[in-house]
Amino acid sequence: MQVVDQAIPDVKLVIPSRFGDDRGWFSETFRADILAAHGISAPFVQDNQSFSAQQGTVRGIHFQTHPHAQAKLVRVLSGAILDVAVDLRRDSPTYGRHVAARLDAENGHQLFIPVGFGHAFCTLTPDTMVAYKVAGGYYSRAHDGAVLWNDPDLGIDWPVAADEAVLSDKDTKAPRFADLPPLF
Repeated sequence: MQVVDQAIPDVKLVIPSRFGDDRGWFSETFRADILAAHGISAPFVQDNQSFSAQQGTVRGIHFQTHPHAQAKLVRVLSGAILDVAVDLRRDSPTYGRHVAARLDAENGHQLFIPVGFGHAFCTLTPDTMVAYKVAGGYYSRAHDGAVLWNDPDLGIDWPVAADEAVLSDKDTKAPRFADLPPLF
């Protein structure tokens, strides 16, 4: 398993090794010891999974605030996504910047998104299933928040036009980045 720092070093691309033969392949998708050696040591407390039937489905930019703030380890079980982490840590030198990575069932890559980041993804294929481990706090509706997915201040190059994106009501009404109070 390789762990690669991204443009914002707290965000890590996790590349599990795959061992193949005539039957297919095998992969360890989670190793606490290897991740801890790369600074990912918060205990994971919850597993989440989502299914998106349509290409161009956007989920996010979501986060949870303290004391239920969450880190995530995201992977794709079927299909493909553009996965995005946005730095919401007010005192960070990368505040307001983002990292994006293509994750798909074929490459098996995962993205670790630490506490203090917003998370979003856009499906690149129909019938996409995403699984993610959550560290830190359990889900709390009272601590749940969002940022407008296509806020021009964030400069995210989404692979779907705004009028073609499949969105939840929550994501269409999320506040702009500039309107967020200090969160982290």
